[in-house]
Amino acid sequence: MALLHAENLSVTFGGLRAVDDVSMDIEQGQLVGLIGPNGAGKTTFIDGLTGFVTMKGKIVFDGRDLTSSAPHDRARAGMVRTWQSLELFDDLTVTENLLVAAETASLRGFLADLVRPSRNSGRAAVDEALRRLDLTDVAERVPGELSQGQRKLVGVARALAARPKLVLMDEPAAGLDTAESQELGRRLRRLVDDGTTVFLIDHDMGLVLGVCDYIYVIEFGRLIAEGTPAQIRSDERVVAAYLGDQNSSGQASQAKEVLEATPGRE
Repeated sequence: MALLHAENLSVTFGGLRAVDDVSMDIEQGQLVGLIGPNGAGKTTFIDGLTGFVTMKGKIVFDGRDLTSSAPHDRARAGMVRTWQSLELFDDLTVTENLLVAAETASLRGFLADLVRPSRNSGRAAVDEALRRLDLTDVAERVPGELSQGQRKLVGVARALAARPKLVLMDEPAAGLDTAESQELGRRLRRLVDDGTTVFLIDHDMGLVLGVCDYIYVIEFGRLIAEGTPAQIRSDERVVAAYLGDQNSSGQASQAKEVLEATPGRE
């Protein structure tokens, strides 16, 4: 059984069907990508999976039906996401930002804080997340003192500090230069090789094709292709979806160049 099974997921805003009957599986221990032109519905799909928008369909995660579950219940089940805008606390250190995510709110935790207000129950998870993303050296700095690439890694580390079974990453390479994006890819690949399952959305075609085990492609909210990076690279529907987007000529140009040049993972 797949770690995550999404069946006929649909999200509608008024008369617009932003996600239209999309089904997919994410297997344990894989890095799975989701790509598509601007406005294809990629972020809305993650919003639906994590419960931040009303959706129709069925979601089974780690053997549990989470279709009607609230966002915090999905997070507690092990489905954790990152955000495009990062939403870091600028007045807290990197370590403190991660501790916010590592501590699960509960009555037991509240009572324990009354008895031992200085306890750090999530510190082990925080230290591990910092180590896995090579952020230990900046642990006591605040986000404003870091590069954009480091801030993106802090966002990923914060998700890892929650001890997830699946991390859903929404545009982690946005704003990064080529070198930073390549370094992010190496770190994501290392996370998956260490046992963390990752679902990646990004416009950086080189990143997605280079690190993912399996890729889904959506256009206008509908699933149009799926397969290995090598299969996606040669899929005529994918090429047409990008090159037919006249409002995203820069993205289309990058897509054409990368689809033709990137061998991808087999």
